[in-house]
Amino acid sequence: MKRYMICLFLFVGVSGACLVTGYFLTREYRNNMAETKTETSGEIRGTEAETETVVENLAAVNREQVQHQADEVQGEFYLVSEDGFLLVFGKDKTTICLYTHIPLMDFPEGEQERLREGIWFSDMMEVIYYLESYTS
Repeated sequence: MKRYMICLFLFVGVSGACLVTGYFLTREYRNNMAETKTETSGEIRGTEAETETVVENLAAVNREQVQHQADEVQGEFYLVSEDGFLLVFGKDKTTICLYTHIPLMDFPEGEQERLREGIWFSDMMEVIYYLESYTS
């Protein structure tokens, strides 16, 4: 019985030491990460605050990428459903301009059929307005 008590105390002692060591290591790691984050964000705020704009309730998750690609692909855009989600292709129907992450099931039956066939738009803002009208 004495051996079991010694093993139990040894186990509890080693476990306690490991928990205390782990606590202090993670606390120091979090402090270091917080310091580097504040240093980095201070530099970013100073240089990017002038050009940063905030737009709420966007239908597209990657709007920044859309603006760059919309400049490259001038003209028509093709909104079509692939694998149950909506994608916006350029005029050539091969360049993906926007991953919307909007499921096809969010649309009424009539619109689902149109989206399976594909809908043409003259510019990217018309695509955004169309998506917002059905997702809002």
